[in-house]
Amino acid sequence: MRNTTLGTNGPEVGAIGLGAMGMSFAYDMATQRDEATSVSVIHQALDLGVTLIDTADVYGPYTNEELVGRALAGRRDRAVIATKVGMECIDPTGGPGGSPLVKPNGRPEHVRTAIDASLRRLGTDHIELYQLHRVDPEVPIEETWGALAEAVEAGKALHLGLSEVGVEQIQRAQAVHPVTTLQSEFSLWTRDVQDEVLPYCKDHGIGLLPYSPLGRGFLIGRFNSFDELPQNDQRRRLPRFQRDNLRANLDIAAKVREVADRIGATPAQVALAWLTAQGPHVVPIPGTKTPKYLTDNAGGSDLRLSAADLADLDAIQAPVGARY
Repeated sequence: MRNTTLGTNGPEVGAIGLGAMGMSFAYDMATQRDEATSVSVIHQALDLGVTLIDTADVYGPYTNEELVGRALAGRRDRAVIATKVGMECIDPTGGPGGSPLVKPNGRPEHVRTAIDASLRRLGTDHIELYQLHRVDPEVPIEETWGALAEAVEAGKALHLGLSEVGVEQIQRAQAVHPVTTLQSEFSLWTRDVQDEVLPYCKDHGIGLLPYSPLGRGFLIGRFNSFDELPQNDQRRRLPRFQRDNLRANLDIAAKVREVADRIGATPAQVALAWLTAQGPHVVPIPGTKTPKYLTDNAGGSDLRLSAADLADLDAIQAPVGARY
């Protein structure tokens, strides 16, 4: 896999990363997770050159970092760990469908305590990329970001990133400490960042980490009806997956498959290649907990789409239904 650099001065990583959230959290919550398979997927990812492993303290809650830490034991020097702070679990089963109920917490004292807990769970003495999961509306971003900057000064984190923010919040954080990356939902059916955030990141040397780059599995044709979604799956609560909306959105997945069939690739590879074509600073982080999908995703790193392919994909209609 080809490598790229996160931001102007960030770490070198594979052009495609790995989101570890689904190994412990969110999708198909009724299904028992297979830790041995998840660990093997992380090992295989490293062998394929997928070096950026993305997690968060609240995933699980608080178990996904432990899983990543166990998987990287003896392989720590081969991985670039990205984790997040700024959310806390207030009820492990109090959310919709029995999911964890979480809320933002950007208080500096929370950040100072949280990084030590993350280091312990991950079994490491430093984190390459420490990200603010969400901005706490009750705490000025400058205060939260200042606490993250303290972690860099202490050698506990090497670089800092933001998640789900606009240009104005990036600028406010930059005034305190350099922003290496921004993580936001970005895919062929979620393009909100294209107007302002994507060009700003390009112009200011900030890496962009698209999460849910495969539209939560929709872009690869995994679901043709609402009834195919597993019970207690987070997607059952998302507007775009509701019955009428999902049917209306099927044409989007069909367009991706049409391009894939034409060039002899898979829909996942096409969707990821479209993202990496947006610039070398764009590093998608698809999540998976199975070897099959991991190999498929990694194959998108070196796929080059023609101008005609990109034009066809750019012309795909906007989805029916809001993100959340």
